[in-house]
Amino acid sequence: MLRYWDAPPWSERVRSEQFITACRQMAEGGTGARLAVDRVSGGAFIGWCGLNRWNPDYRSASLGYCFNDAAWGHGYATEAARALPRWAFDTLDLNRVQAETDTRNVASASVLEKLGFVREGTLREDCVVNGEVSDSWVYGLIRREWRPSSEPVPAR
Repeated sequence: MLRYWDAPPWSERVRSEQFITACRQMAEGGTGARLAVDRVSGGAFIGWCGLNRWNPDYRSASLGYCFNDAAWGHGYATEAARALPRWAFDTLDLNRVQAETDTRNVASASVLEKLGFVREGTLREDCVVNGEVSDSWVYGLIRREWRPSSEPVPAR
């Protein structure tokens, strides 16, 4: 699940608790929100998606998501993340949403492209996790270029 993440997997419960605390602080401070994603059938937690690094002065934020590897390839990331640009542009009045993905994570790049994001560049050697150096692609979605999906949300 964390193969392309910018940090090694957490091995201690305290790290998960710190993550949850940071999510709460981000929401309370108005700098972002992470949303849990549950599968409709069965209600199992399969990951999260959210907006962070909200900047009201620049009217921008960053989009991110992380899903359990058992949920990969089923369209859950695309389905869940599809709501975030609408929220960012219509409710938060942002002008830009940015996302980054490891260049080896072609599936994540595909999710962003399905949502209308445009690849804008490469951050060379921007992450070093457990001694492994990797590059990231930067994607952007601008309000004036965004086209809300007319696709219905699939029933599961």
